[in-house]
Amino acid sequence: MFSGTFKAAASQVLSTMGFRLGDKGTQTSRTIMLEELHQLLAVVPGRVEAAAYETAVLDDNCLGKRTAATRTLTIQRLSELYALDPQVPLFRIMRDLWEINENSRPLLALLLALARDPLLRATALPVIETPIGKEFARQSMTDALKEVVGERLNDSTLDKVVRNASSSWTQSGHLQGRSRKFRHQAQATPTACAFALLLGYLLGKRGPLLFETPWCRVLDLAIGDVAELAHDAKRMGLLEIKQSGAIIDISFPQLLTDKDRELIHGSY
Repeated sequence: MFSGTFKAAASQVLSTMGFRLGDKGTQTSRTIMLEELHQLLAVVPGRVEAAAYETAVLDDNCLGKRTAATRTLTIQRLSELYALDPQVPLFRIMRDLWEINENSRPLLALLLALARDPLLRATALPVIETPIGKEFARQSMTDALKEVVGERLNDSTLDKVVRNASSSWTQSGHLQGRSRKFRHQAQATPTACAFALLLGYLLGKRGPLLFETPWCRVLDLAIGDVAELAHDAKRMGLLEIKQSGAIIDISFPQLLTDKDRELIHGSY
């Protein structure tokens, strides 16, 4: 679902923006940790230095972890998933969008985690292609992971990744249930739509193709509905849309800095 998109993009630019490539990911040991992210961003509001997040978790124990080792591991995994550094554009943008609408947060967290966790990306297609209301087949996720990691992970580790990834997609609203999970429609918002469109834009998509990227498929909406949400996002000042007949141009002057744009335009 995502592999071809990344192969066509400049890896150095993507890394600078905050994407993580390769075949290793946080899902071997953790989920997207949505509850911990909620708690941490509530304690450390606004744009602060990366050290503030470490201090909140390690020194202030804002997440209520019992041991120093657990606190250290927690901040490591959260940093893998979300960067937690305003110098990383994807986190800076997501952090700003986070404050706009609380209902957007599960999808914002998932979208950023997908950008930064290759294993989670590998699990996307089996989830997205499961019809709404149907039971989710765990084996489809296992098969998709094997295509990415080959023999690198043994069966026990693969099973753990499937459990963690299934929980991650449950936290985002795409799945429901405990031992048996069923497909559920995620709650898309204009804010989440703006972030999904931006991720596609950073990977080189332009015009109407932005509505068809894997990031927008995560919104669980038809292309026409994504376009409507995009116009809502425009009214909120999150992006710009210029249209002349069949030609459409989408840009993100409010979300991207001059430095971001220089980096992107030098790549594509």
